[in-house]
Amino acid sequence: MQSELVASRSADPRDPRDSREPRNGTPHLDAVSLAIIEQLQEDGRRPYAAIGKAVGLSEAAVRQRVQKLLDQGVMQIVAVTDPLTVGFRRQAMVGINVEGDAEGVADALTAMSEVEYVVMTAGSFDILAEIVCEDDDHLLGVINKRIRSLPGVRTTESFVYLKLKKQTYMWGTR
Repeated sequence: MQSELVASRSADPRDPRDSREPRNGTPHLDAVSLAIIEQLQEDGRRPYAAIGKAVGLSEAAVRQRVQKLLDQGVMQIVAVTDPLTVGFRRQAMVGINVEGDAEGVADALTAMSEVEYVVMTAGSFDILAEIVCEDDDHLLGVINKRIRSLPGVRTTESFVYLKLKKQTYMWGTR
């Protein structure tokens, strides 16, 4: 039962070099790393010294841990805007059905600046893409002229956002 031994071994939460990873390649996140992420989710500009005080580490240890989380692709620190306040008046989720392999269509969608989110799914649609546009004409152009013209796209169904009630980025820590 080697996996049980690995799982039961406790790491030093203050050691940013602890790089144990489960066999599936997912980075190991201990309680301290999760607490650091939670602190940054609440305020991405929170000083490392304040985070250290909250989680029981030095400023330097927090800095090292944050850099490791960034390097591993566990998190990003970005400014999130409200599209309405920066001139984008129309958002929509577009469900896309593809003929054949959906990877190429997903890659093409990813390259479009208006497409903010692309996920390959199982279910009614092969791909879901979130689009942010200036207005209805812009949205129509993206869907009609760019998405529907991609090789392999069979059908699309658009879900125009009327009102955004909740959008958070707090998953993974609670």
